[in-house]
Amino acid sequence: MAGTAEPMIHEDRLPGHESKLKPKPDWEPRYRGSGRLKGKTAIITGADSGIGRATAVLFAREGANVAILYLCEHDDAAKTREACEKEGARALAIAGDLGEKDFCEQAVQKIVDELGGVDVLVNNAGEQHPDEDIVDITEEQLKRTFQSNIYSMFYLTQAVRPHLKKGSAIINCTSVTMYKGSKDLLDYSATKGAITAFTRSLSENLIKDGIRVNAVAPGPIWTPLNPFGGKPKEDIPEFGKDTPMGRPGQPNEVAPCFLFLACEDSSYMSGQVLHPNGGIIVNG
Repeated sequence: MAGTAEPMIHEDRLPGHESKLKPKPDWEPRYRGSGRLKGKTAIITGADSGIGRATAVLFAREGANVAILYLCEHDDAAKTREACEKEGARALAIAGDLGEKDFCEQAVQKIVDELGGVDVLVNNAGEQHPDEDIVDITEEQLKRTFQSNIYSMFYLTQAVRPHLKKGSAIINCTSVTMYKGSKDLLDYSATKGAITAFTRSLSENLIKDGIRVNAVAPGPIWTPLNPFGGKPKEDIPEFGKDTPMGRPGQPNEVAPCFLFLACEDSSYMSGQVLHPNGGIIVNG
């Protein structure tokens, strides 16, 4: 597509291999499944690692078949797929750039053809690049961050929309930075503000058709995103220690929020945001 920016995976090693991360994040589900997504098919972006992996495996445990969309970390994606299949799910892993509209359309068609439809869409994939001064943000970086974090949600939601029906759910991943700001993540936090507005507006647009749209706004979570270039190296030892709980969260502490918003437990909620952030009060 004309005007798109290439993934910035050579500039700062993003998205990063979870297989190389130490200590390893906790992504395994904490409890037995109860069939809350039995018979459903879910698309989860950025599901090769981190929050996406934890959500994919939890959904699989709850009975869903899972489509794992990711950029380029094939070893991580293979591990996620294997973990989902061990839970009894049919799992499909598809690599590509979600910032490209054509890829989103092709991926959704492949998922519908192989898994039979789409019931839940989790827009989780994203990227961030720290800069101390706004003048340090290049035009290429600005375009890429918006392309990955918000354009991708539009493209994928557009591709999925014809397949959604009453009872379907969309869950977007925003961030605590949308609510409290981030002096080093100006472009990233701006995209997260856009995602929250997109969530609320899309909810108003789709609620008449019985499709619920909500979001999750994680705080600092231990995933490959920050150690592999999403945060300055010198800041990593203190990552998450400024939360009221005094530590970063783990992916399996966030995934249950996505499950709640995907299943009938949240049948009277739409346009809302959940905040697994270690106790940070955001009043949003």
